[in-house]
Amino acid sequence: MTELKNMSMIKEANVYFDGKVTSRAITLADGTKQTLGIMLPGEYTFDTQAAEIMEMMSGELEIRLPGEENFKTLNTPETFNVPANASFDLKIKTVTDYCCSYIED
Repeated sequence: MTELKNMSMIKEANVYFDGKVTSRAITLADGTKQTLGIMLPGEYTFDTQAAEIMEMMSGELEIRLPGEENFKTLNTPETFNVPANASFDLKIKTVTDYCCSYIED
C-alpha cells in the first residue's frame, strides 16, 4: 500500500539513536497502529514489545533476526516479521525508508 487514508497521526516524532532513526506514529481507521520512519546509515539493535511486520520500502541494509547468527542482505522493498519481546539487528548502508505495523493479540 503506497497511500494511507482515514488515519490519525501523532505530530511529535519518535527519535532514537541520537536522531539517526526517526518515526511518526499513526493509527489507521481499523485501529491498526503503525510507525513510518527513516533510518540513517549505522548499526542498530531494536527491541520489540509487540510482534511487528517491518516493511523496508527503500534503502540498502542487512538484518539479523532473532535466533539467526549471520546478517543477510535485504533487497528493498522487502517485508519481514519480528516476534514480540525479541530483538533484531540492522546494518543500514544508505538512508532507509520503513513502515512498521504492530500486531496486537
